[in-house]
Amino acid sequence: MRVRFLGTGTSFGVPVIGCPCAACSSDDPRDRRTRHALLIESDDEALLVDTPPELRLQLVDAGVGSVDAVFLSHEHADHTHGIDDLRVFSARRGEPLPLHIAREFEAEVRSRFDYIWGDDARAQPGSTIPQLDLRPFEDRDVIRAAGLELRVIAYPHGTYRSYGFRVGGLGVVIDGKSIPEDAMPMLEGVEVLIINALWFGDPHPGHFSIEEAVEASRAVGAERTYLTHITHRSTHAEIERRLPPGVEPAFDGQVIEL
Repeated sequence: MRVRFLGTGTSFGVPVIGCPCAACSSDDPRDRRTRHALLIESDDEALLVDTPPELRLQLVDAGVGSVDAVFLSHEHADHTHGIDDLRVFSARRGEPLPLHIAREFEAEVRSRFDYIWGDDARAQPGSTIPQLDLRPFEDRDVIRAAGLELRVIAYPHGTYRSYGFRVGGLGVVIDGKSIPEDAMPMLEGVEVLIINALWFGDPHPGHFSIEEAVEASRAVGAERTYLTHITHRSTHAEIERRLPPGVEPAFDGQVIEL
């Protein structure tokens, strides 16, 4: 199994518009962070996790030509507003692309993108719209997506929830603030943990800080941990320098193997 980090930034991205800070003005390419997305590849199939606004650019940069299914962690704009870029895949397939999403977000996503799912949804002459087979799931469901078996986990995300999963030796925690106690056994002993981590220091109501993410990694006993959803408060090099062994900041374009 191979994981590609397509985007590793928060909702503002890095650099932040008009910001002169060290990370935003850095010439280190690892400090250029687009909004969150992952590609998980196994046995010639590919699962896309989230559809951020930069999705087309991310996929072109990574040389991705096909996707077999999509998993949306939650309905926030930085994780969904590149959804129109999926139309190239459904057009090539000649059939709808499976889109897995929590049932609690289904109505909102259908309403927000009613040009895809509304009663009058149809492409204008000479154009296309994404053809997506929306497949709702519930917390703790086991689903099949792009040939992979995912055990779905809901995480508190401020006043919302966000969904990640475990697949084989990989645990994914997207936009979470904590791992529910009764979900810990589902992640214990993972080979690789991917977890959101905004910054050092101040706690945030909806996300892990870097220190909290390191604690969570230790609690599940991950062999390797990659931090994502990172802000511009610290450069990649500074984060890397301050982390303990076995934990590192991910960066856009990074590929890891399990």
